[in-house]
Order: sequence, then C-alpha cells, then structure tokens
Amino acid sequence: MNIIDELEWRGAINQQTDAEGLRKLTEEEQIGLYCGVDPTGDSLHIGHLIPFIVLKRFQLAGHRPVILIGGATGSIGDPSGKSEERVLQSMDQVVENANALTAQMKKLFLSDSSADIRLVNNYDWTKDLTLLDFLRDFGKNFNINAMLAKDIVASRLDTGISFTEFTYQILQSMDFLHLFQNEGVNLQIGGQDQWGNITAGLDLIRKKEGTEAKAFGLTIPLMLKADGTKFGKTAGGAVWLDPKKTTPYEFYQFWVNQDDRDVIKYLKYFTFLSKEEIDALTEKVETEPHKREAQKVLASEMTRFVHSEQALQDALKITEALFTGEVKELTADEIAEGFKNMPTFESDLKEQELVTWLVDLGIEPSRRQSREDIQNGAISINGDKVTDLEFVITAENSFEGRFILVRRGKKKYFLVKLVS
Repeated sequence: MNIIDELEWRGAINQQTDAEGLRKLTEEEQIGLYCGVDPTGDSLHIGHLIPFIVLKRFQLAGHRPVILIGGATGSIGDPSGKSEERVLQSMDQVVENANALTAQMKKLFLSDSSADIRLVNNYDWTKDLTLLDFLRDFGKNFNINAMLAKDIVASRLDTGISFTEFTYQILQSMDFLHLFQNEGVNLQIGGQDQWGNITAGLDLIRKKEGTEAKAFGLTIPLMLKADGTKFGKTAGGAVWLDPKKTTPYEFYQFWVNQDDRDVIKYLKYFTFLSKEEIDALTEKVETEPHKREAQKVLASEMTRFVHSEQALQDALKITEALFTGEVKELTADEIAEGFKNMPTFESDLKEQELVTWLVDLGIEPSRRQSREDIQNGAISINGDKVTDLEFVITAENSFEGRFILVRRGKKKYFLVKLVS
C-alpha cells in the first residue's frame, strides 16, 4: 500500500497542496519530510503526537523524516489557534523546554539505532541572522496583503496581533526553505491549523528555488471525539507524555476508557497495527463490546509506545489490583501511582483503634457507623478485610511506611499518607 493510500485509509489526511504530485513523488523516490513543535512547555501531550505519528509512518515506509524543535519559533509564539497574544517565555525557559522535548522525541523516535530520523532545532540557523538580513533576504518575499489574508492572522485582526506574532509565518517559512535546501525535505506536515504557515513556506521556496520546486504540504484533521469535543483532554487537563505529569497508569486508563464510537478511529490513527488486525477488532466492538478488547489493545499499544513494556506491565498490574481488590502485592510506588486521584488523607499514626482512627480521618462519619461497617465486613485495610472491633492499626500496617489503603464497601478507596 502506498503511504498516501495508507494515510487515507487511516483517516489521517485533511488537506494537501498537490495530492497527485505528492503521490507520484512518494512512488518514485524516498522523500524527505518534516514536522515541527515549539517548546512552549517542558513536555509533549498526546495532541502533539498526532502529526508525529504520521511522520513515523513515513519513516516505516522508507522515507526520511526530520523532527524540528522550534527553539527560534518557540521564542516568539505561533498565533495559530490562539485568540489572544501569547506571553513570551524567557530564552532560558525556551532552551530548557527545548532540551526536554528533544529528550522525549529521542525516546519516542530514535530509540532504535537504525531509525532514519533526523532531529534539528531551528535556533541553529536563525541565531546569527541580523535584522537587516532578515528583512532583505526574507521579508522582501512576503506580501502584506497575502499575510493578512491567512486565517491565522485574519482571525486575530479584531482582537489584535503584535508584529512579533505576525512574523511567525515568515520564520516557519524559513524553516521549510532551509530544510528543503539542506536536508532534502520536500514535504511539511502539521495540524490543520498550520495550513497558512505551510503554504507560506511553499510560496517562499518557489520564489527562491523556482516554480518547479518539488515541495508539498499536508495537514492532519482536527481530532474530535464522537460527542464533538476535542480529543486529548480529561477533567484533569491534558494527557502528558511525561510520566511525572501523567503516570503510565493514568495514561493507560485514558486510552482504555475511550468510547466504542471512537476506539477504531484511534486504533487506525495512533497504532501501527495492520488493517487486518484493526478489522478484527472492529468486529469485536460490534459483537462483544462488553469485553472492551479494542480499548485494551489501544491502551496497551500506546502505553508501550510512549513509555515502555515495563511501564505497560506496571499499569496492567495496578489495573488488575484495583479491579479485584487484591492490592497486597503492589509496591508503595505503585500505590502512589494508582491511587493518586483517590480521596487522600494524612495521618501521624503511631497506634490507634481502627474504629476511632477512621472517624478521626473523616473516612467514617461516626463511631457508630465505623463499628457497623467493620462488623459487616465493609472495611478492608491494604486488601485485608477487618471485622474485629478491637483491631489496633499501626504504621506496620502500611506499604513501606508510606501509605495505608482503606476500602469501604466494594469500590470506595481512601489513600492515607503517613507523616512523621
């Protein structure tokens, strides 16, 4: 299957500047292509992954991807998709973020020593450019009327846009030109909000290199859930690739909880499973939706890809423990990961009767209710049911001296952190 055919089957193409020309070129030769990300934060989130998954597919098809970290563009801010001016970051923060994103990209795409993917930073070819050179060599090629007509600028004319953000499309165009001239890059890909920036780059290449220059643009559809809301957000905010911001367990749970109406779309887009494998899972969704097999495969594939096989196994272990209530074999770190969003209390526990301790913490509303729940077998400590009203709880009942896990009823968990 030609790479363009595969992308179409997977629903990964929104717009192309020259669909026929790009298809022909990909059939004739290994092309260079790139996608960029600005270091606006110290971690990517799953929304950032969308175009980079496409980049990876081109690499698997034998083409030559380039990943661009926007150390220069990130210092001024992309107006695309923004209704108001960005707050500028300090250059130290930009550099720190760029280093963090570079490390993430290496982990995702360069862990295989044979991977034919280049990683570049646009600060490297802009840092020595003078203002006069910028205006004479590049600014002269951009028509103000054409720039104002771009959606990324036109949408901001009412609320206002600074000259700094107005020039963003020139800097991104310079990136495409530089990579075309120096890295053999023929194609830029990005989200659908990048169409104006991409086409500006194509215009610059043709002015500099001639109208016959083989340069193309391709954008990715906006990813929406079946209910019409934007993909990648949860009640707690973005789903990050940094395990310190979104733990592998939380990451796994995000994917495993996807709607039946969305899961096949996400399998096509985010995983590298074959058409036959996804077709088989499509049938499972239709005939045995209660087993959620497609969601489990999606969650496993994505957790393994972003984190590691070990992180996936840890997430599965925590998931199984929560489902069965068999939490005794979990480590303190696994408890911290799996129960971080549960109701949490702190205790300087030495030793105390369980009946009173539950009331003092606020887990039980009264001593009467506490005694009743214990007698009825509704209280478990670290996975062990407690029915003895005289039971005394101590720090020895904790996970590695750090946590005590209380379960009331079948599903209500409370995490108690021990403090000295």
